Amino acid sequence: MTDKNRIVLAYSGGLDTSVAIGWIGEQTGSEVIAVAVDVGQGGEDLEVIRQRALDCGAVEAYVADAREEFADDYCIPALKANGLYQGKYPLVSAISRPLIAKHLVRAARQFGATTMAHGCTGKGNDQVRFEVSFTSMAPDLNCISPVRDLALTRDVAIDYATKHDLPIETTKNNPFSIDQNVWGRAIETGFLEDLWNAPTKDVYSYTDDPTYPPLPDEVVISFEQGVPVALDGKQMSMLEIIQELNRRGGAQGIGRIDIVEDRLVGIKSREIYEAPGAMVLIEAHKELENVTIEREQARFKSRVDERWAELVYDAQWFSPLKGSLDAFIEDTQRYVTGDVRMTLHAGRATVTGRRSDSSLYDFNLATYETGDTFDQSHSRGFIEIYGMAAKLAAARDVRFGNGVDFGVGNLANE
Repeated sequence: MTDKNRIVLAYSGGLDTSVAIGWIGEQTGSEVIAVAVDVGQGGEDLEVIRQRALDCGAVEAYVADAREEFADDYCIPALKANGLYQGKYPLVSAISRPLIAKHLVRAARQFGATTMAHGCTGKGNDQVRFEVSFTSMAPDLNCISPVRDLALTRDVAIDYATKHDLPIETTKNNPFSIDQNVWGRAIETGFLEDLWNAPTKDVYSYTDDPTYPPLPDEVVISFEQGVPVALDGKQMSMLEIIQELNRRGGAQGIGRIDIVEDRLVGIKSREIYEAPGAMVLIEAHKELENVTIEREQARFKSRVDERWAELVYDAQWFSPLKGSLDAFIEDTQRYVTGDVRMTLHAGRATVTGRRSDSSLYDFNLATYETGDTFDQSHSRGFIEIYGMAAKLAAARDVRFGNGVDFGVGNLANE
């Protein structure tokens, strides 16, 4: 074991974090352990990334294939909660940060590090997500950000990489900041910072242009207690289902999102997202809930879902409240079992059929045809009782001269 302090760095294999390895060493005198976590972002092999980290000066390189873990332990809870921040954003980056942080802490314990490091800026959400996650799991560890705390700007990173002949591509021409995993892809900065500028075709990678779609694609998604388990009758893992729906939904241009969102740090930010698999699954899951969850429970769950998304967006994955909401959401999924048929076409995922052995839909009660078992004579008394409170309040208003003015007098004088 070395006498030097050790710092664990969240390592992507790109320019900024590759330069950060040497930069941290120079600025702090510490050794750097690079940690790369595969959450389905695609690109290079983990072994290539590991070797690059060592070539850039890391004393150790920890790599983890966490795709299945991410799909099962992070994407599934997000799906059960119909997780959409501001009703649109499926929490692509927000749900990956706690998992990455978990592996960073594991590496810190394994290699005897005292400090964590990430490549986030001082105005983004991810700095908070990483550091709050670190604090929740390992409050004894410190944390730094080379960009925020050690003045590692992009132009400095490019010059540093060139000067030290680091084995990475350096360019000043890429206008976007991109984060991606199997749940989706996030794109920001560059010309997108002008809210009036429309996204150009080079922004997108996970989705094709929905203006010129292929023929409609019909898919049947099967769920067991809120968890997708099969596509078109074929049993698949959660990871495989997301990947397949990314392919099929992406081919139809489904899951493109353009939103001005409220960041945790208090500013508004224009973000572009692509999440074909996530958006198809959330739409299917919500529809199956409509069929299987009791009305009052469903109404309350919609509020819980909204608060859950806010907590996760706001770096509270490990918070007590989020844990309590998880317990409620899990309880609601007991009967969310069945099949949803959807047509994927031209940017839309449209539900065309649903079936469930635990359905609360009763055909004989719902039908207007012969065989209707709903006794309509009961409705008169129901309405009388249901409207009693409003009726009493209206009568009081009339007594005190505050009744509704329907303009009858004016009409009579015309």
